Amino acid sequence: MSIRQARPEDISRIAEMFVVNYRENFFPILKNEDFYFGELNVLDVAKDYSDNPENLANTYVYDDGVVKGMIRIKDKEIQKLFVEPAFQSDGIGSKLLSFATTEKHANFLWVLEHNKRGIAFYRRHGFDFTGDTVMEDGWIPLKRMEKNN
Repeated sequence: MSIRQARPEDISRIAEMFVVNYRENFFPILKNEDFYFGELNVLDVAKDYSDNPENLANTYVYDDGVVKGMIRIKDKEIQKLFVEPAFQSDGIGSKLLSFATTEKHANFLWVLEHNKRGIAFYRRHGFDFTGDTVMEDGWIPLKRMEKNN
């Protein structure tokens, strides 16, 4: 098992996990077919990573010969955490989250208000709601969670 800095050759794999996870985790909640099966695609996500070196510089991957998960951290914020669905429930997300909190000292994130599975995962790892809410794109409620010490 190795968690390492993402490299340019990881971009297509990161983009694939990003799109698959968005569709599996968020489409059932938000039901926006135009976005999840139109606008959101691997090529555009990969281009965003290629065009924005900061995204790649802030991304770490779980790689045991196959890149199975990724986490993006900026300052103390966990911005993205995805595990390939075929490898979920194998502890990869927990290892990535532990890496973020212990090695990178990340201590907060924003979670989709109705993402029950994600909320339960973060709570199991010592995160709790702060009471702060933001509306992404004017209609998607995100709740702030912070790691308890």
